Amino acid sequence: MNDISCSGSRVSETAGGFCSSEDVKYNTVVFGQGTKLNVIDFPLTPPVLSLLSPSAEALKESKATLVCLAEDISVALVHVTWSVNGRSVTDGVWSSPAEKQQDKTFKMSSYLTIESSDWTDNKDFSCEVSVGSKFTKKSISVSQC
Repeated sequence: MNDISCSGSRVSETAGGFCSSEDVKYNTVVFGQGTKLNVIDFPLTPPVLSLLSPSAEALKESKATLVCLAEDISVALVHVTWSVNGRSVTDGVWSSPAEKQQDKTFKMSSYLTIESSDWTDNKDFSCEVSVGSKFTKKSISVSQC
């Protein structure tokens, strides 16, 4: 079993410090650039999602965009997954960084650009936003609008 030890970090910090994992057999493993550790002293909560369909005006073009708005996020580190008819997609996805709000929660948006014909073919589009082990998933299709 590995223990993780950290120095230079405080509760509610989202960046900075140094962490390593001590393993007697393999010496010390250091987590390098790109590793994020959130140290919190409160429970994570699932985000609140709104999933917006493409506008009628946008659907007149060959491409259209769905918007997933996530609010009331506990920490800035979130993971967004889009799926079409139950299959995960990454092409056409862009997500904004989480922005801190006055109430100390975060919000962010994620966008999925699709062929307009995919919307009119009544495909099912889902956005799932995860914060640690907490997540919320919303789905939408043309038949629901």
